[in-house]
Amino acid sequence: MTEPRDHPFVAAVKPLVDAMGGELMDPSLAQPDDVVLAWEGQDLLAVRLPQLSDSLDHILAALERRHGVPLSQLDRKSKQDVVRILEARGAFSVRHGVETVAGALGVSRFTVYNYLNRDSNTPKGSTGTNQE
Repeated sequence: MTEPRDHPFVAAVKPLVDAMGGELMDPSLAQPDDVVLAWEGQDLLAVRLPQLSDSLDHILAALERRHGVPLSQLDRKSKQDVVRILEARGAFSVRHGVETVAGALGVSRFTVYNYLNRDSNTPKGSTGTNQE
């Protein structure tokens, strides 16, 4: 990107773009699927959003950073929480999403499905402690 990286607009949107796994670039390099952002009426930068499969990997990496350990080392409750977060973010609408998540958590696909079913079968206010 040829624009100064210290521009206040770039500084404002960079954390969001990084969190999404996107890429900042010069607007002249934008392709049809990129999002061009303007500042005071002038195109200042373009954002290339990641492919869905890349987004899932990025979300998993962010969750690992948040927990401070590989996801496979989390306890069962923490893994269930991770699955809940991933479901809310649409991770299981991505092709092979369950397999990717199971691999990251170090569990089987069956276990991920159990975690998903556990949440949908647990009444509000219940902890569901008797279920896997």
